[in-house]
Amino acid sequence: MNNIMIIGIAGGTGSGKTTLTQKIKEVFNDDVAVLSHDYYYKSNSDLPFEERTKLNYDHPNAFDTDLLVEHLRELKQGKAICHPVYSFVEHTRLEETVEIMPAKVIIVEGILIFENKELCDLMDIKVFVDTDADLRIIRRLLRDVKERGRDLDSVINQYIGTVKPMHEEFVDPSKKRADIIIPEGGFNSVALSMLLEQVRNFIAEN
Repeated sequence: MNNIMIIGIAGGTGSGKTTLTQKIKEVFNDDVAVLSHDYYYKSNSDLPFEERTKLNYDHPNAFDTDLLVEHLRELKQGKAICHPVYSFVEHTRLEETVEIMPAKVIIVEGILIFENKELCDLMDIKVFVDTDADLRIIRRLLRDVKERGRDLDSVINQYIGTVKPMHEEFVDPSKKRADIIIPEGGFNSVALSMLLEQVRNFIAEN
């Protein structure tokens, strides 16, 4: 149970969480496994597509966090898990799953991972990526339109209707649980170097 480090990387939408995660993964390769909270969106397959598009996907209740907690506990026990695959185009889970093997370091990444105390309690290091709102919304627009098949109007409406208010209600207050706050995430070379050194030392000792 003590030879696996779990790092939580939280922050608002478009803050640079994924960039920071990727840079750590690139350095340590197979010693790092990554689980995104986004994999664990509830399926809502019982609802018609039109209703699924109107749901609040930035509220803690949108996620099956209990399943993520269960999977992390299994990984810490040395067991492989199969995480869900979520379609952001269809707003539901796909039939397929992805197998993740235990690794020395597991990164959990998501906007709301610090909101849940049970999930936080599993983490050895909690990192909050703090980025200005104007930069975050630009990144969100580019990602959702280019990578997730969304149209511009729907992304803007969602940001105004749920993303911004949920950030203010849940995401930003959750940074009080962070051990480290990194402005600009993976683009902050000094903070990245310090985090990489901690991971490197842990891997060397385990």
